[in-house]
Amino acid sequence: MESSNKKIGMMRKLRRLVPFYRPYLGLFLFDLFCTLVMAAVELIFPLLVRLLMNRGLNPELGLDIAFVLRIGAAILFMRIVDALANYYVSGWGHIVGARIENDIREKLFNHLQKLSFSYYDNVKIGTLMSRMTSDLFDITEFAHHAPEELLTAAFKVVGAFCILAGISLPLTLIVFAPVPFMVYFAIRLNRRMHDAFKERRIQAGEINADLEDSLAGVRVVKSFSGEGREREKFERNNQRLLDVKTTAYKYMGVFHSMLRFFEGFMYLVAVVAGALFIMAGKVQISDLVAYLLYVTTLLTSIRRFAEFTEQLQNGLTGFERYLEIIDIEPDIVDAPGAERLENVRGDIRFENVGFSYAGHEERVLSGINLDIRRGQHIALVGPSGGGKTTLCSLIPRFYEVTEGKITLDGRDIRTVTRESLRRAVGVIQQDVYLFTGTVAENIEYGRPGATLAEIEEAARLANAYDFIMELPEQFDTCCGERGVKLSGGQKQRIAIARAFLKNPPVLILDEATSALDNESELAVQASLERLAQGRTTLTIAHRLSTIRSADLILVLTGDGIAEAGTHEQLMNKGGIYSRLTEISDRAAR
Repeated sequence: MESSNKKIGMMRKLRRLVPFYRPYLGLFLFDLFCTLVMAAVELIFPLLVRLLMNRGLNPELGLDIAFVLRIGAAILFMRIVDALANYYVSGWGHIVGARIENDIREKLFNHLQKLSFSYYDNVKIGTLMSRMTSDLFDITEFAHHAPEELLTAAFKVVGAFCILAGISLPLTLIVFAPVPFMVYFAIRLNRRMHDAFKERRIQAGEINADLEDSLAGVRVVKSFSGEGREREKFERNNQRLLDVKTTAYKYMGVFHSMLRFFEGFMYLVAVVAGALFIMAGKVQISDLVAYLLYVTTLLTSIRRFAEFTEQLQNGLTGFERYLEIIDIEPDIVDAPGAERLENVRGDIRFENVGFSYAGHEERVLSGINLDIRRGQHIALVGPSGGGKTTLCSLIPRFYEVTEGKITLDGRDIRTVTRESLRRAVGVIQQDVYLFTGTVAENIEYGRPGATLAEIEEAARLANAYDFIMELPEQFDTCCGERGVKLSGGQKQRIAIARAFLKNPPVLILDEATSALDNESELAVQASLERLAQGRTTLTIAHRLSTIRSADLILVLTGDGIAEAGTHEQLMNKGGIYSRLTEISDRAAR
């Protein structure tokens, strides 16, 4: 799901890139104008040299000091103009590229925010990071350099041909004869380089993904003495990247060698053919000098374009990989005319709900019918893989139901905006995620813009205030990456404080205490019970002692809801719940 294997054509890529230039069209067009000015200066210079040799330094006409000075002044003026144009191209050309990169990155990030859990279930975060950073940087280099280099090369080739054709058309045709062959070989090699550079991008993304995975799990790696395994995995992927790069650079080597051969060949043609034309009296020595200067200018432009080829391929493949993500349609979107949820009470109803993951025929849930009243506490238990977390994830539309429907306060959740629906639902998971930032910032995530007093009150309700005040900088203490500086119980209580600040009418607790020690569990459980008061609450639990007071306990298996009732009713029944409770009690002892 991460990317498509379908190639995106060159013209389609360029058409998709053009809209990003529109906000900066004036700056960009002036950049191209300055590029043409610089190219024109290079084309005019050989003409001035030819004119200087023919009139100012011609022994037959006599030395003309005044004319030489005028030509010198003209050359100086042109160089000043060239320097000013170069300043704009080097400075503002890059600024335009950076602004385009900024817009592309913003659009990509916003698009990634729209994609559902289903997308992230099948993609490596490291590959996305590669596309957000190195790919987009190459796109910005391509965005302003490609038009400049292409325009300059085309202008110089056409301009030099027209000027030289005015001097001697036969000699010009002979000198330019190798150019079509250069273009032909360049196009053929360009296709192969494109595929090689794209493969390099893919492999670089894989290395980033594995590196991110290995470093994020460094504590697990060290606890299992897995350094050797991680080194082997990294070396294997690193070697693959080297092999792909080797192939790409072999094509680059052939490309550059071919251009160098044609460069020398064009000089040879110009010198030999020019000498023969001088001997035949068809051109003057000054004309041959002009030819050689134009060939130098032409080859310099071609050489610059050749040096730009790697950047060109990086930019094109980077933009292609960008389009592969942008073209993925979000599978969960607001329906046309979707309305905001207001004044949510918390009545939830499942009507014949079924669900299966994208690309899998096997159903995780089937025929679920459930009526949850406002303020009711529902507990979900059962074996792993029975669909408990999936069922709860359907309520805030993290996943979309495959069949049936879910209503909140009598309204189909697919007819309301996702933002307002998710504002009404709070989720606290076993694996709490804290952002890199302060304790206050992590709590404030529940309601952006909350005051410090509100944040502190939420912390008190979550039984987190006391331990926060003992931290080095209290609410301004940095949590570290993923909350690494805090204990599991502390992270859970910060997550609960975040939920208190959000104040959702519907609450989902996904095994929120299963990974904690007994002391931490008691503190967190007290916070959760306070949080659940007056809210419609769904609790997923493996420690069944924590949900005995629930209004309704559902035993969920692969076949659906196998049992339903209160703790006493299910224990008296002597079924699945009763056996699970006995196992849980023995484990607790």
